[in-house]
Amino acid sequence: MTLRVVLDTNIVLSALLFTNGRLSWIREAWLSGEIRPVVCKQTVSELLRTLAYPKFKLSGDEQEEMLADFLPYSETLVLDQIPANLPMCRDEDDQIFVVLASVCGADMLISGDKDLLALRSELSFQLLSADEFKDRLA
Repeated sequence: MTLRVVLDTNIVLSALLFTNGRLSWIREAWLSGEIRPVVCKQTVSELLRTLAYPKFKLSGDEQEEMLADFLPYSETLVLDQIPANLPMCRDEDDQIFVVLASVCGADMLISGDKDLLALRSELSFQLLSADEFKDRLA
């Protein structure tokens, strides 16, 4: 069974940028179909913006290559309504991940962000760190 998951931007970046890194297994999980990341316009926009950061020194072609290793394996959802009853993240930029996971009925949200992880007990879906998610898949 393929798990539908929302991955925060830092998780996706780590999986894409560091092909032999600590989170490379997440990339392998979406490539193999074990997981299906769910994205929306806002989360893809953030990923695009982040891949263009000068510190990553990625050319336009390299950025496109990375997107080609992620987006075709993702499910895109259009967010036309945002539920009003969701807990608010301390970092409003991270709220979109809570909204997306809630609206799409994701099996879980995967994040290493302290502001998101602080919401764990208030959510109706699972919010796991990458290490917890790895243990769950094992």
